[in-house]
Amino acid sequence: MSPINSPVSVSVVDESSVSLASVDTPEVPHRSALTIRRVQRLLVAGDLVVIAMALLAGNVARFGFTDPVVAGSTQSVPLTYIPFSVVLGLVWWLLLNAMDAYREGILGTGTDEYQRLAEATFVVFGCVAIGAYLLKVDVSRGYFALVLPVGLAGLLVWRWTARKMLVAARRHGYLTRRTLVIGSSLTAGDMAREILRRPNLGMDLVGACVTDATSASTLSGTDVPVLRCLQADDVAVLRTAIEEAEAETVIITASPRLSSRKIRELSWSLDPEKTSMIVAPSVVDVAGPRLHARPVDGLSLIEVDFPQFQGGRRFLKRVFDIAVSVVAIIALTPVWLIVPLVIKADDRGPVFFRQTRVGLDGREFRMWKFRSMRPDAEQVLARLKNELEERDAGNVVMFKMRDDPRVTRVGRFLRASSIDELPQLFNVLGGSMSLVGPRPPLPREVETYEARVTRKFLVKPGITGLWQVNGRSALSWEESVRLDLSYAENWSMMLDIQILFRTAKVVLRRDGAY
Repeated sequence: MSPINSPVSVSVVDESSVSLASVDTPEVPHRSALTIRRVQRLLVAGDLVVIAMALLAGNVARFGFTDPVVAGSTQSVPLTYIPFSVVLGLVWWLLLNAMDAYREGILGTGTDEYQRLAEATFVVFGCVAIGAYLLKVDVSRGYFALVLPVGLAGLLVWRWTARKMLVAARRHGYLTRRTLVIGSSLTAGDMAREILRRPNLGMDLVGACVTDATSASTLSGTDVPVLRCLQADDVAVLRTAIEEAEAETVIITASPRLSSRKIRELSWSLDPEKTSMIVAPSVVDVAGPRLHARPVDGLSLIEVDFPQFQGGRRFLKRVFDIAVSVVAIIALTPVWLIVPLVIKADDRGPVFFRQTRVGLDGREFRMWKFRSMRPDAEQVLARLKNELEERDAGNVVMFKMRDDPRVTRVGRFLRASSIDELPQLFNVLGGSMSLVGPRPPLPREVETYEARVTRKFLVKPGITGLWQVNGRSALSWEESVRLDLSYAENWSMMLDIQILFRTAKVVLRRDGAY
């Protein structure tokens, strides 16, 4: 069973899964001696090594350097742990292949790669446990208690390390695929901007074919050239444009001129060894797990699940919030002792800052922070409002400034390091906030909201969220709204854990904090 998947695939990409983090794509050649096939082979070899090391560690830790017989095996063919481990390791690795854990499309982005590793691991050990029970074979519990967590943790760490190397290569222009976007000038431009913000996707945009009349030489807001303006959905013209651009990936975005029949004909005309096709659905800000392909008698449909805001998932989120906030509060004991002393020593003002914010279901609550501004900050804002707003960073609803004169000397450090946000852990423990969620707005901000924006109040506000890991204070109002609504529509425990890990990295780099 080969881990390398080369046939052409027509897949669906979720436009909302592309982050808003602004990163410039380096202008260096994308060709390199290091090909994606070599990366896949490296992953295969690495997985085999990790699995072998986990099985060896389990054998040595449990049995030393002896090779005992598995209790319950037949006397005619005694089963010892060494051949048992070899078979288990091969089955484990083969299942990784069967679950497409090496497919190019999942490498370097998203959580799908890690999920497949975990699913394959639990399936293997679950089947072994069931088989041992049915066959009345007594396999050492200590052996499994070591091999399972060590193997899974080793695979995840190895893949995480390999992903870092892969992303670094893509950011420098290597291991990318020449990509052509086809669609209306509006949808093609939106897709191009999102791809350019995520060089880790490995897509080198070489041009766009737009299906409506335009005199522009590049897509709006980008330097991606418009190679051809199509007045009709002509498959022959599209095929010629793809060949001229030497495109390895073709992304089809929404366009009234591109019918499903024409898209299907285009996919038939492509060389499966050279070009893959991705079809972007017209629905936006819907996470991948909520999209399900439903082929019905040859008709390809995409079903969109409605977001779930009640039940077991919300209970699990609350349990997670309580557990993590309690541990964090205890672990941060030195912060609760040192920071108040530093704030007091700076200007003798109060240690904490309390402010009314709007949370779940539009209810108001009092949010806590370490004070980072002058005690009379609100009065200064009222007195110098016009002058300060002229220096605003550009977000017309959320008042943010890069060099706010009201911030104290200590406050600048607290904000840059996000230490000022830590008292919100008590809000989380009390239930008015969550660890992860939309940004909690001020009541005066809510008064300016459009009806669509209030949908963010279907979930609790968070200490961190998509806004925190995609620009923080540097975001525009529209970007903030989009990220908050995207989280409210698509939240899950896996997304929360992913955001928490990304938050740690953003805080250490101090990105967008002021």
